[in-house]
Amino acid sequence: MHTASSPGRGPRLAGVALVVFSAIAFSAKAVIIKLAYRHGVDAVTLLALRMAMSAPFFVAIAWWASRGEGAAPLAPADWRAVVFLGIVGYYLASLFDFLGLQYITAALERLVLFLYPTFVVLISAAMYGRRITGRDVAALAVSYAGIALVFANDLATRQENVLLGAFWVSLSALAYAIYLIGNGRMVRKMGSVRFASLASVVSCAAVLAHFFVVRDAGLLWSQPEPVYWLTLLMAIVSTVLPVILMSVGIRLVGSSHASMLGTVGPVATIFLGFAFLGEPITAIQLAGAALVLAGVVAISRAPGKGD
Repeated sequence: MHTASSPGRGPRLAGVALVVFSAIAFSAKAVIIKLAYRHGVDAVTLLALRMAMSAPFFVAIAWWASRGEGAAPLAPADWRAVVFLGIVGYYLASLFDFLGLQYITAALERLVLFLYPTFVVLISAAMYGRRITGRDVAALAVSYAGIALVFANDLATRQENVLLGAFWVSLSALAYAIYLIGNGRMVRKMGSVRFASLASVVSCAAVLAHFFVVRDAGLLWSQPEPVYWLTLLMAIVSTVLPVILMSVGIRLVGSSHASMLGTVGPVATIFLGFAFLGEPITAIQLAGAALVLAGVVAISRAPGKGD
């Protein structure tokens, strides 16, 4: 039996579907980026194209969310928080991720990026004195053992610069962890859709400013045609839609269950990488992925991480 405050079976199943689709769509981003790199576009230009195509959607969503009932005006301190978290959580995290994908497989990228919950635990312990339990230590050990397994396999069988790629993606996961630690108060105050859309608008502005400082503007309209189609696909399917659908899904199933369902993302990337990039699927890779996901699930289900 469900209460008036909890969604019924139908809405809950809809929430599960939204979260799973969002996780898969977001995970497809790495595959789309790797496909675009085959046409010679560099990381900074590709990221600028992605944000330029995403910006109109985020501006419209932010405008709509800011005009909704109960949408109070933001204080200067709130705007500062939105700007800071937008730069760290979306601009820097995306930039580091795009740089890393120049050197490593989509599957390894998604597994390294998925370590962000473990970074949240470590940062919270260092900055706020959160106690790390024995369960946390075991979960961290399992997660990092999984990454070591996949990483060692890639290092032995793949291209050079795997270390460099993993370093950049680790920085991306760290930036996203900082964003998650700081966004709780803002989401409670503004709502998830309004906050995410405003932070995304800030990120779009930061990415484009970065591009115009370090690249020639002509690069935005001189890319091969497939780059534009891939970027449009990434902007809609792997950027805008996941933000909206995940927000709705979390409201229907709760943040803890959404976190569990989100573990489908790295697994989806492994198979998408195989299907579209020809990346091999090995027993070692699957074993490493299982360890990473087991550790992340354990961290996410730790006491104090409820809805």
